[in-house]
Amino acid sequence: MRVALRYAKAIADVATEKNVASDVYNDMNMIVETIRESQDLQTLLKSPLLHSDVKKGALESIFGGKVNAVSMDLMQLLITNKRIDILDVIAERYISLADTLAGKQVATVTTAVALTAELEAQILAKVKEITGNDATLESIIDPEVIGGFILRVGDVQFDASVASKLKALKVKFENNRYTA
Repeated sequence: MRVALRYAKAIADVATEKNVASDVYNDMNMIVETIRESQDLQTLLKSPLLHSDVKKGALESIFGGKVNAVSMDLMQLLITNKRIDILDVIAERYISLADTLAGKQVATVTTAVALTAELEAQILAKVKEITGNDATLESIIDPEVIGGFILRVGDVQFDASVASKLKALKVKFENNRYTA
């Protein structure tokens, strides 16, 4: 969503100018988590029926005194511009933008079972070797992977899962059955 990225860049510029970029980064993480965890807050922010004063009051009671003035100003601007429904998307874009500028990235690994600390360290080392950047690891457990893993870094995905190998084998058998 382009508009979310434009807001994220603008807030990054203001935060850097006022030397509060790390505070705003922490605020954006808190905002994303709070919205993600509250269905009621998601509904409130997205509802076209609720007046902006109600939304403003709710956000002030939730985040007032807990976030930097720059973050509160962003919320006020979004309310004024009738864009408060994309607050979570803007916060996610800000986090991503700040991580990119800091040379960090998120590597997502999907496995059938939880990773050990040793495997996590090996995966992070491999990501750094491949990309040249440090990364934080987000681990997803999905039993349908069966075994192996799926690693995603940015737009690149490496699928070494048993499920994908079985799927490829099935396609190969089906193709051979019709050509024989």
